[in-house]
Amino acid sequence: MVLIACGNSEKKESTILEPKTNNNQITVTKAQFEGEKMALGTLTEFNFNETIKVNGMIDVPPRNKSSVTTFIGGYITKTPLLIGDTVKKGQLLVTLENTAFVEIQQNYLEVAEQLNYLKSEFNRQKTLFDEKITSEKNYLKAESAYKSNLAHYNGLRKKLQMMHLNPNNVEQGKISSTINLYAPISGNITKVNVSNGTYVSPSDVILEIVDIDHIHLELSVFEKDILKIKKGQKILFKIPEASNKTYEAEVHLVGTTIDEQTRRVKVHAHVDNDKENFIVGMFVDADIIIDSKKAPSLPKEAIIESDNNFFVLTLKEENATEFYFEKIKLVTGKQTETYIEIVNTEALKEKQIVVKGTTLLNNSEE
Repeated sequence: MVLIACGNSEKKESTILEPKTNNNQITVTKAQFEGEKMALGTLTEFNFNETIKVNGMIDVPPRNKSSVTTFIGGYITKTPLLIGDTVKKGQLLVTLENTAFVEIQQNYLEVAEQLNYLKSEFNRQKTLFDEKITSEKNYLKAESAYKSNLAHYNGLRKKLQMMHLNPNNVEQGKISSTINLYAPISGNITKVNVSNGTYVSPSDVILEIVDIDHIHLELSVFEKDILKIKKGQKILFKIPEASNKTYEAEVHLVGTTIDEQTRRVKVHAHVDNDKENFIVGMFVDADIIIDSKKAPSLPKEAIIESDNNFFVLTLKEENATEFYFEKIKLVTGKQTETYIEIVNTEALKEKQIVVKGTTLLNNSEE
C-alpha cells in the first residue's frame, strides 16, 4: 500500500508538469509558461543568404612585405631586434663588417684621385688638339682614359651608396669597416634568421618585415563556383583555430587563371575589421554571399519537430490560469544556424506564436 501510494503521488506530480494535448490543441498553465521561460512573438523578416563556402588565409599585399638582404656579404656585428618588434621605415636593423668594405672604399678613393689628373690631361689635350699642336691620337687616348676612369668612378660611387656609405666622406679619407642595413618599410619583424657573428651572403634573408595595416584575405574558390563570384560581394569569415567571432570582408579581385593541380581560383578580399589583431598566415573559413533575400521567418527554437514534420504553436485563447495553443504545420524554406524561412505565412498572419521555451512541448510530443 505504501508503494502504491508513492507511485500515485509521483504520477500526480508528473501530470501537473506536462502540458495537456488534445489533437492539435495544447493547454499550458501560466505557471508552466513562466517556469519554462516561454515567450510569444510573431513572424519577422530575416535576410537569408545564398553563399559559397571557401577557405583561405590572412595575408598582406606584396608591397607590404619585405625581405631584408645585403648587396655584399659580411659578418653580423649588431642585431638588436627580435620577432614581434615594430620598426619604422629607415630604422637601423643590423650592422655588417667585412674587409671587402674597406677595399671598395680604397679603390674608390684611388679612382677619385686619379680622375682629377685624367680630367686635367683630357682638357689639356683637347686644347692642344683644337689649336692643332698635338695629334688626334694623343687627344683620343686622353679622352678614352678619362671616360673609362669616370665610368669606374661612377660605378664605385653607386656601389657605396647602395651600401649606405657616403662617398663624400670616403673622399675625405673617412673609411669604415662596417655598413648598416635599414628598414625599407614600416611594420613588424616576423623573421630573424641571424645572430651576432653570423656570416651572410647576398642570397641570404636576414630579416623579414610585414606591414599589417593592409590585411586581406587570399581565398581559394573551386572552378565550378568561380563564375558566381563578383567584385563587391560581401564575405563572412571566421578564424576557427582562434575565435568563434564572425568578421566581414569584401571581394576585391577575382583571379583569371585556374591552378591545374587543385582546380581552384584565387580570390582577393579586403577585410573590414582591419583593426583586429590578425596574424599573417592564419587560416580562415569563409562564406561568400552571392545572393540575399528577405523572407518571413521564425527562430529555430520556436519550431517543434515531429515525424520529420515541423510545427509551431499559435495562441488561440487564454484565461486567468491557462493558455490554449493550436499546433500548425509549417512549410519551410531556407535555413541558417538560428532562423528558418516560413513559406505558409497566411496560416500564421497576425497570430501570436510561441518563439521560445518549446523544450517542454517537444518532450511532451515524444
